[in-house]
Amino acid sequence: MTADCMLDTNVLAYMYDSSNPIKQQKAIQIVDYWVRKKRVAISVQVLSEFAVIASKKLNPPLTYSEIMASVERLSGSMIVLPLTTFIVQEAVRGANSYQMSYWDAQIWAAARMNQIPLIFTEDIPGHSRIEGVSYENPFAE
Repeated sequence: MTADCMLDTNVLAYMYDSSNPIKQQKAIQIVDYWVRKKRVAISVQVLSEFAVIASKKLNPPLTYSEIMASVERLSGSMIVLPLTTFIVQEAVRGANSYQMSYWDAQIWAAARMNQIPLIFTEDIPGHSRIEGVSYENPFAE
């Protein structure tokens, strides 16, 4: 199964962030649209980062049972990309070549290695398109 886009952690986090209702509504719309199309992916890294953010940075934080239910729901409704040695190697190359943080490069590498052409993220690197992967900030006005 292939995907048309990949979601970064911030999109998932905003779905649960009641302190920013505009971004929350936008994130819900994006996720709902792509889940209905069955053409959206997230990586294991994104799920892991979401669990940390949901437990520590959301106000109020989600409980562990809420996080577990959310992770189940997200992973059951989207393609979940595994972390492989090839993705780690590509992330190292991407971080070096494009001056991205390693973690942003790992998301890019997961998209690139799985031929996913678009990443929705608030954290757009210095280039809006890198080796066939485009970035779009769904929260930009």
